[in-house]
Amino acid sequence: MPVSLQLLAQFPLLHPLSRDALEPLSGKMTLRSFARRAMVLSKDSATQELGFLVDGRLQGLDFTVDGRSVGLYFVDPGDYFGELSVVDGKPGSEFVVAAARSTVAFLEARAAHELISMNPDLARSVMGRLAGRVRAVMAQRMLLSLANPFQRLCVQLLQLSQDTAAGTVTVDPVPTHQELAIMINASRETVTRAFQLLFTHKILVREGSTLTLVSMESLKNIAEGRADAPKA
Repeated sequence: MPVSLQLLAQFPLLHPLSRDALEPLSGKMTLRSFARRAMVLSKDSATQELGFLVDGRLQGLDFTVDGRSVGLYFVDPGDYFGELSVVDGKPGSEFVVAAARSTVAFLEARAAHELISMNPDLARSVMGRLAGRVRAVMAQRMLLSLANPFQRLCVQLLQLSQDTAAGTVTVDPVPTHQELAIMINASRETVTRAFQLLFTHKILVREGSTLTLVSMESLKNIAEGRADAPKA
């Protein structure tokens, strides 16, 4: 089904566009729904599209040569994905799966490439996103080089955290234990045990989908190898 102008206006990437520029996009984009764990975008697919997440949550991931999955990034509502293939015309570099039931608006790659090429503000935004992806991949490679999974988890939480207006540091929404396990190349059980220790020692506090990093100093000391994991 076509995408309404009201919906298109919710995507920050498209904010620089006038109504006259948005109207042609409305008829070119389609909405699709995905169940949790469904494949949203495959790097093996010949079809290339720029996707905009309407609701839900997505995760970009890939697989090692021995079949283990490695989480790369999350896509939250209003964000977009698939830009690398749109820019260079080559197959994707990762898979994108639904971390929750999700709705996505898709724009075919040729139309997306033309849209970006003809709008300098959009082009600058996409270039900034691609640079951010490169930095994130480099940081993730450094994280995965750490031998201790507890240390990897602490580094990952710091990378996912954001400062709030209230002066706290949170991860919101916090990924599931399985999603974090995929991101740090550990078992779900290992992540669960690590969280139990971090909660017991009041380093973390969880309320609903929000994880608050209470003791940043303790978390940073573990992440940077200056302190060992707390004892049970």
